[in-house]
Amino acid sequence: MKLLVTGGAGFIGSNKGDICDEKLVDKIMGGIDAVVNFAAESHVDRSIIDPDIFVKTNIVGTTVLCRQAVKHHVKRFHHVSTDEVFGTLKLTTSDKFSENSHYDPRSPYSVSKAAADFVVRMYLHTFGLPITITNTSNNYGPYQDPEKLIPRLITNAMDNQPLPVYGDGKNVRDWIHVDDHCSAIDIVLRKGQPGETYLVGVNCEKYNIDIVKTILKIMDKPESLISYVPDRPGHDRRYALDSSKIRRQLGWRSTHDFDIWLTKTVEWYQQNKWWWRPLKARAESIYKK
Repeated sequence: MKLLVTGGAGFIGSNKGDICDEKLVDKIMGGIDAVVNFAAESHVDRSIIDPDIFVKTNIVGTTVLCRQAVKHHVKRFHHVSTDEVFGTLKLTTSDKFSENSHYDPRSPYSVSKAAADFVVRMYLHTFGLPITITNTSNNYGPYQDPEKLIPRLITNAMDNQPLPVYGDGKNVRDWIHVDDHCSAIDIVLRKGQPGETYLVGVNCEKYNIDIVKTILKIMDKPESLISYVPDRPGHDRRYALDSSKIRRQLGWRSTHDFDIWLTKTVEWYQQNKWWWRPLKARAESIYKK
């Protein structure tokens, strides 16, 4: 199987090219058997500052990919999406999102990803493109941009800089190691049914403030580095995914224990300053606008 993986300059898909460039996409799509679309603008804070680029990349870019996939008779188009399209859950319940949950996006980022999901489904129903979609929870692991929560906390702590925490720190995210996410995509690509959506999570719900304190403990840094800052607009309170469908139908299982692999992630950033240091100033500039 000859694969085209978009988003290769990013974290999960890790050759640069713009998926909005129709001529380029047309050129490289020839002879491709399957597409895995990771390409996306994915930072919520940045989407609030500059929503236009999120519309362009996440909606227009996905449309270009689907159109060319139809033209070149691609046998499978897999679209990688997010749990944020479903909105927010209450802290006081044990509810989880499922494949049947209604979309209720709250940020420019999640709106653009929700629209991209619908574009992909439209190409299934209107043009017969054999698609699958995965919606996943928050990822962590090596090579994640220091603009994201966990690497930002780690790299700030390494520099003895404040670790910013939005609001009361009680927002909950469901965390998955990048390798577990990739194994889920691989099994969906090989065994998933065209037209189906699969939610990918590992039942690892954590308060943001607990993530912060755990990282400080791993790094033997003082909690005095914690700095509570005003909450961002539209900050979803809780995400949690019911991944029973992909486990039951496709036999997928996660293999990465959060506590073990968070420690390994901290160690990776400590050992690879050469990689993240050049990205750090640009990452921090997002939060100063």
